[in-house]
Amino acid sequence: MKKTIFLVLACLICASTFAQTTYQEISSAKLNTVRKLKVKLPKNYDANADEKYPVIIVFDGDYLFEPVVGQIDFQTYFDNMPGSIVVGIMQGENRFYDGYYDPTTGLPTESGLRFHDFVSEELMPFIDKKYNTSKFRVAVGHDNMGNFINSYLFKETLEFQAYVCISPDFIGSLNNFISKRLALYKKDVFYYLATAEKDIPQIRESILSTNAQIKTVDNQNVTYYFDDFKDETHYTLVTSALARSFEKIFDIYNPLREKELEEKVLPYEGTLDTYLTDRYKRIEKLFGIKKEISEEEIEKVVKIAEQREDLKSLSKLGELANKLHPESLMGTYYLAQSAERLGKTKKAKKLYESALTLNDVSHINRDFIFSKIDELTVVDLDEEIDDDDDEEN
Repeated sequence: MKKTIFLVLACLICASTFAQTTYQEISSAKLNTVRKLKVKLPKNYDANADEKYPVIIVFDGDYLFEPVVGQIDFQTYFDNMPGSIVVGIMQGENRFYDGYYDPTTGLPTESGLRFHDFVSEELMPFIDKKYNTSKFRVAVGHDNMGNFINSYLFKETLEFQAYVCISPDFIGSLNNFISKRLALYKKDVFYYLATAEKDIPQIRESILSTNAQIKTVDNQNVTYYFDDFKDETHYTLVTSALARSFEKIFDIYNPLREKELEEKVLPYEGTLDTYLTDRYKRIEKLFGIKKEISEEEIEKVVKIAEQREDLKSLSKLGELANKLHPESLMGTYYLAQSAERLGKTKKAKKLYESALTLNDVSHINRDFIFSKIDELTVVDLDEEIDDDDDEEN
């Protein structure tokens, strides 16, 4: 049943993809010709809105564009990555000339260099001018183009922030210099590399060697992922690699997961509201997207604060929730819990009472809040009686 649901969903996504894809042309002075493009905009894209979108450039757009778009549509459906502008470069019979390289260095030369410059100096500005783009760009290449996209790593200005190299056919000594270049970056760079058990032997050997070198890179600005797919070939690994690469590149965009909660949030030094706000600031900085912190995210972090018995974080998270979701009772409820555990009975009671005037939250039981008010009222009365007894004595 589950497989059937996913199959139907995949079919619907594919149908939607074809309906929303436009075919365009760009005149190139670098190539002295007109190039055809496939362009897919995010769902509900509004040219007049302020929202910006990452740009994913797909080399070999003739055959690789549809798998990329299908995977993006699938992942954005579940909010695992942001909506993105996807541009496929149709290369066709020009593919050999587009990827023309120096056999020694593996870097583009002659017609390959002209195509390299076309992408960075003509195509990118064309897309930026026409659409609401963020500064986050992803290059996707397979085989020869998987080798080609690495040439952008060696430019002084970082053209792409993420590289998806699917079974790249590394040429010459290029693969020996990728790790050295990645070690020098002072800005965030995502690099994904994939091969398969049944990949072309020569290509696989070179990729495994490259992986061994990149793994030694000690640079906190570089996020590196490698996959070696079992029972896949040079061509069948494409779908799996696309799924994994986008999942990894946009990992921080995902809602908080159990692994991050255990490995990063639980041991975090400082109040947990800071971890949460810093996380979303990084999303905005990386992808140019302002994503709101949801009530569900705050709830997950509150559970960690309770596990740590961290009342300061609990109070700070309550304040954050009130700031972001002022109509919800959640923030006031957490503030009340913090005050109660600190022994501030009167303050806690007032906060619980205030929470009842706000909107419900599914995971907070209003009957429980009423019971807490009654409980704290009894405590208040007991304290008043004790105070009276002390005065009489």
